[in-house]
Amino acid sequence: MDLKLENENTVLALTSLSLTPGRDKAGMPEKALIHFKPGEITALLGPTGAGKSRFLGDIESLAAGDTPTGRTVLLNGTAPDEDTRFDLQGRLVAQLTQNMNFVLDMGVMEFLRTHALSREVPDPEAAAARVFAAANELAGESFAGDTQLTQLSGGQSRALMIADTALLSWSPVLLIDEIENAGVDKRKALDLLLASDKIIVMATHDPVLALAADRRLVFEQGAVAAVLARTPAEDTLLARLVDMERQWSDVREALRKGADMAAWADC
Repeated sequence: MDLKLENENTVLALTSLSLTPGRDKAGMPEKALIHFKPGEITALLGPTGAGKSRFLGDIESLAAGDTPTGRTVLLNGTAPDEDTRFDLQGRLVAQLTQNMNFVLDMGVMEFLRTHALSREVPDPEAAAARVFAAANELAGESFAGDTQLTQLSGGQSRALMIADTALLSWSPVLLIDEIENAGVDKRKALDLLLASDKIIVMATHDPVLALAADRRLVFEQGAVAAVLARTPAEDTLLARLVDMERQWSDVREALRKGADMAAWADC
């Protein structure tokens, strides 16, 4: 197939990724071939244990009918051969989860410069500065460039990883597992990631993130039970929910700062 690595930092020509129908926990077949394309967000919905994480795992492992679901990943419409599959594993897909934390003992800007250099970007210093600025936009509390990675809070660590993934990672596929619990500005994070023109597949329980996606896959008993596209009516609902969430956030921030909450009673 013509999908291959030009060098360690570049994945070429991924125009689509698809999953063939698998089977649910009872062995019954799924009905739909699922296609993904760059610049599109797909939300995975369903109760805990419904199969969302397994679906993400099938994509991450470039499943070839060898997982419990029996699904197969197609890259540009073709199943990769074993050599290509092995070569691309760990490179094609980036992942963001709510449990992200750094273990390296180095400063934030030192880490970003090192990562930018490893990606062979034209201006590593400028690239590192962009990631740093974006991370501080996402974090609930700002941090300095000389802050040690291990001293970052959970939310700061995740903000840095999200910005780094959006602006420095060459992986064309991004899998997100419950980013709403990561302690960052989730809408800003989603906008930043969307601007990277990646294929984004996101497991979530958050109604705002779910409605912000281009479509939703609903899971039951380990399989895709429905595929729903976003509608204009849902856009109206999304705007209302975003406004409600903004008010909630303002009240929470006022409480954190010790404000007199009597003034909020009539809001």
